[in-house]
Amino acid sequence: MAGPGDNTRNKPKNGSETDAFKRSVTVCMRAISGDKELEVGFAKDRPALAGSRARLPELPKKPSPNDIAVTRGLGDSMALKRACHDQRIHLKLAPEGKQARAIFDAVEQARVEAIGSRMMAGVADNITSMLEDKYAKANFADVKDKADAPIEEALALMVREKLTGRAAPKSGERLVDLWKPWVEDKAGADLDGLVDKLDDQNAFARVVRDMLASMDMAEELGDDQDAEDSDDDAENQPEGEENSEEGGEDDSSGEDTQQQDAEASDDDEQSSEAEATDATSEDLSDEEEADAETPGEAKRNDNPFNTLSKDIDYKVFTTQFDETVGAEELCDEEELDRLRAFLDKQLASLSGVVGRLANRLQRRLMAQQNRSWDFDLEEGYLDPARLVRVVIDPMQPLSFKQERDTKFRDTVVTLVLDNSGSMRGRPITVAATCADILARTLERCGVSVEILGFTTRAWKGGQAREKWLKDGKPVAPGRLNDLRHIVYKSADAPWRRARRNLGLMMREGLLKENIDGEALLWAHQRLIARPEQRKILMMISDGAPVDDSTLSVNPGNYLERHLRAVIDLIETRSPVELLAIGIGHDVTRYYRRAVTIVDAEELAGAMTEQLASLFGEETPRETRRGGLRRAS
Repeated sequence: MAGPGDNTRNKPKNGSETDAFKRSVTVCMRAISGDKELEVGFAKDRPALAGSRARLPELPKKPSPNDIAVTRGLGDSMALKRACHDQRIHLKLAPEGKQARAIFDAVEQARVEAIGSRMMAGVADNITSMLEDKYAKANFADVKDKADAPIEEALALMVREKLTGRAAPKSGERLVDLWKPWVEDKAGADLDGLVDKLDDQNAFARVVRDMLASMDMAEELGDDQDAEDSDDDAENQPEGEENSEEGGEDDSSGEDTQQQDAEASDDDEQSSEAEATDATSEDLSDEEEADAETPGEAKRNDNPFNTLSKDIDYKVFTTQFDETVGAEELCDEEELDRLRAFLDKQLASLSGVVGRLANRLQRRLMAQQNRSWDFDLEEGYLDPARLVRVVIDPMQPLSFKQERDTKFRDTVVTLVLDNSGSMRGRPITVAATCADILARTLERCGVSVEILGFTTRAWKGGQAREKWLKDGKPVAPGRLNDLRHIVYKSADAPWRRARRNLGLMMREGLLKENIDGEALLWAHQRLIARPEQRKILMMISDGAPVDDSTLSVNPGNYLERHLRAVIDLIETRSPVELLAIGIGHDVTRYYRRAVTIVDAEELAGAMTEQLASLFGEETPRETRRGGLRRAS
């Protein structure tokens, strides 16, 4: 960072100097971003930016000059994105194909970093240090084949060089060398045209789209977005309409509703902990009543996943050691009770917050399900309010009333929780509690809920890798680990019977690797077979798929590439509505409808907000175009 941060180039020597450095970085980030309210935190988790909240890596006790420079570079990069990036424009022009989208995202990041680098030499130096560290950690200096060299990273470095005149860092030179001849041959003119469009994101993005077409990716671009401007306006409306709906509900009810809300708010605080205990028999009867109203119009024979597309380059070495198990099968009842008690104790304070949010969601859903009555009918239920007319005039006929059926569609929600080792600690406990309380809340409203988890049975391959070694190490074996898919609560199980199962996530040694693509496919297959009319799948994860065993014998983006393919199939060919929440990890580059949060404590609000927005939509199919996709 330049300007106010120049005095921080010297290495902090003690705690007070480290604190001063952090304050200086925060001031610089706010100045560069133009956001005086930007919150900057430092933690051992991965760096992340979500709205007006940024997280940078915690400095070691004895930071080196490189540590300082990398931290400054990360801060500059986030601040520039906050200042120079319009998410709405980006989403409107983003390609549909996974490879083209990855390039589009990477080049846009290069653009915002170039703007700051051209204006401030200190920023340029910081970002160079950050990129050098990034590509060194990815071991791209030794890459020898294009298949192992992500084209999006190579293009981002080439664009950076065009826009700033700065060569690629040494750790990324090999990436550029592998791809540069091919890119310049295909799209050299388009690459040169980016310089004049640097400060205009809309024009810059269109040149990038032209560049992608020149690189034989035209089929991944999707339809011309200019023709969909009216659609974009419509897509941006639900958020406003949603607010107006909520306001409308409050206003239409007048003072009585305001009093009810005030009373409900008081009740929320008093009953939030009690609501995190057991379901009642009334809950079950509500669910049975909802099931009875199911029209049964869901299609069964149009499952696009019966046979996966042949162009997905993904295989599994062996499924012999994979398992799909119920939580109760992994430990005895006594241990489950102990783990559940531990979970409740850890998050006694959080359960109150989540409970209040869940109550708001419940009131909203119940409001949508309120039934109305038709009066003055010749048959139905006798209307006692009209009996006074018969008393006054015996010649008046009796009046009857009939209740109208609700238009609220039968719905099932699947929550898929990442059970990888990186979720250990606060993230997994918060995720378990949020899933637990939301499941009970939705069940009360007649919405079926399934809670699933995914991890692996072992670190670094397990029995699958042992078999691979015995078979002589076949080349490119594909996925090379033993999957463990866990059913914490099935959609048909009542919440009170499955409640203690979520305590299993607190078990030491459960959380290992995460192979997101196959987990998402497994959850989707379970969901698609359900009878409900509307199907919602929510993925909660804190990072990209990682399995050391698989990635050690396959290309570095092998699992990520498969995840993108599965997501693309669900979003474009499935009736399931897919959304994702990333904890400290930007999942918007994978999912069309996604939200990223910095801290696990934000998960409750994000989950309830996303579900509330979904249930507030009358035409969920329209939202698949990405109108609700967010970066924060």
